[in-house]
Amino acid sequence: MAASISTRIFRTFGSLTSLGRCSSPNLSANTSGNGLSSLTTDLKYGMALLSNRKLSTSILTPDDTFPSDLLTKKTVLTPDRTIGQYQDLVIPVTNFQNEEKGFMVLAGDVFDVPIRKDIIHNVVRWQLAKRQQGTHSTKTLSEVSGTGRKPWNQKGTGRARHGTLRGPQFRGGCVMHGPKPRSHAIKMNKQVRRLGLKIALTARAAEGKLLVFDDLALPTHKTKNIVNYYNQMENTKKVLVVEGGPIDEKLKLATQNLHYVNIIPSIGLNVYSILLHDTLVMSRDAVNKIVERMHTPINR
Repeated sequence: MAASISTRIFRTFGSLTSLGRCSSPNLSANTSGNGLSSLTTDLKYGMALLSNRKLSTSILTPDDTFPSDLLTKKTVLTPDRTIGQYQDLVIPVTNFQNEEKGFMVLAGDVFDVPIRKDIIHNVVRWQLAKRQQGTHSTKTLSEVSGTGRKPWNQKGTGRARHGTLRGPQFRGGCVMHGPKPRSHAIKMNKQVRRLGLKIALTARAAEGKLLVFDDLALPTHKTKNIVNYYNQMENTKKVLVVEGGPIDEKLKLATQNLHYVNIIPSIGLNVYSILLHDTLVMSRDAVNKIVERMHTPINR
């Protein structure tokens, strides 16, 4: 067996004559002697051959430097993380003065769920349909005010026959099959609604458009406090500020004159509002309340 292994090593390393080395006494097919010691000697000799083999490529040692002319000039982009792995996210915490306030861990089952556009579409349809007032109303024939007598004789006038002037063909008459007050709400399971909010939060977190503030306190109620911070934000058109508790009066006054900044309490956070704003600013308290809300068992 040692002889066959020695033969394979010899074939792998190539001809000794072509390598410019002297022949090894252990590379022959001689089966005499200790096989194990012969194999060990063959391996050591083979590695020596490899180190001295004249190849077309060079091996860089730790002391060598890679030629700069062979380095690419393009920026190497690191692959983004895979979304929807239910992994907890660590996000820095700041405030309106751009002061570092530490870090916060976002629950992976709320802020890192698989993206489902179909669920987002269904939740938005449900939300818009439910908020529709449905107060439209038209009058039927019995509801239109007016006389009930026959306008003219059935025959002899040459005109079309009619039995009332309150019909839909007359001016001021009724409307046939018109709308009546009703609810436009459609049914949607609570689990799907909750999942839609998780997907919307995941999308904003994956885009880097989710900012967590230690608090939403402002030094004054001046609008310039919000405007200055908004001007520092990149690629931002509309901002949604989510407060955990009651909205601060200074924050309310500072943003009420800005059409691109809206404030909403955490209890009112919804999918449609998140989609209308490209940047989401949440306080620590708001994040904790949203996570608690998502973890609360659904009453069946």
